[in-house]
Amino acid sequence: MSEDLRQRRRFLFAAAASVATLTTLGEIPNALAASTPSTPASQDPQDPAKPLNSLAVRQVRTDLLDIGYHEAGPAEGRPIILLHGFPYDIHSYVDVAPLLAAQGYRVIVPYLRGFGTTRILSADTPRAGQQAALGEDLIALMNALDIPEAVLAGYDWGGRAACVVAAIKPSRCIGLVSVNSYLIQDIAKAGAPLPASVEWGLWYQYYFQTERGHAGLEANRRDLAHILWKNNSPTWHFTQAMYERSAKAFDNPDFVDVVIHSYRHRLGLAPGYPLHEATEKKLASTPPVTVPAITLDGLADGVIPATDDRASASKFTGPRIHRQIPNAGHNLPQEAPKAFADACAELARNGKWRT
Repeated sequence: MSEDLRQRRRFLFAAAASVATLTTLGEIPNALAASTPSTPASQDPQDPAKPLNSLAVRQVRTDLLDIGYHEAGPAEGRPIILLHGFPYDIHSYVDVAPLLAAQGYRVIVPYLRGFGTTRILSADTPRAGQQAALGEDLIALMNALDIPEAVLAGYDWGGRAACVVAAIKPSRCIGLVSVNSYLIQDIAKAGAPLPASVEWGLWYQYYFQTERGHAGLEANRRDLAHILWKNNSPTWHFTQAMYERSAKAFDNPDFVDVVIHSYRHRLGLAPGYPLHEATEKKLASTPPVTVPAITLDGLADGVIPATDDRASASKFTGPRIHRQIPNAGHNLPQEAPKAFADACAELARNGKWRT
């Protein structure tokens, strides 16, 4: 182990240990007591009389996964693939999917590995959460559904998967919609600190570096995720029913292992798996996105503050539009569905489709 890695491990374990000394999750910022929605659980905050919709799910197999996904729109439509983040699920797109389907697009919304009805087929396959695995899963899904190219759109983990494919397999990506811009991780620089105003919101990532954090996610996954929903999107007034609809996805048997590996790998504190090493080597150079892109920032994002496009400009060498979305937090597609759907449709409509 290099001295740099040892120093990073000591620093991050110390930070995680300070989180772990909290006696209960309720002592974490914006604690559980403050995270209970004020809207009755049976109500949609936009329309109290409207029942919540749940997205129907199909299954398709790849070499490694049995992937659960929602499909909407005509089978012959131009495909748009929508990818969710952590700790969320396919219902981030419960309003985006029908908006796009109504315009004639074929809309695919998969559960990522470790979520919902997606299963890793073999007990011998590593429960990897690293970025290379997410990108490879997306390509495998496209192959299984006979989709040679698509508009790829997402946020958080899903935005990262979309960025990976857009960067290393541009022939498969007509256009990219990514919340928070360029999301491929520079693992070699994982020890570089972020501004303190950002670091505090990442407490859970440091918590997950410890065995207490691993056990805490196993025991308290729904409570922990509920805190993140509130902190990540402080102006979003979701109901308990909306949360529970998505929280069922966290009961996946691979959820904890995939999540823990994801956050340990991205901070340089867990190795990647040999199965994904070839792709991870390509990502180590943080390759640019060459396809047309629309990047979105929520002005009410509680995790990653909204920016202009300058900091990540060098990572987008193709046409790129950057937009700031008022009153939207980290789960931007569910909080501002029209803005997200409009970005997807714009790229699909103007894309240079080869098939």
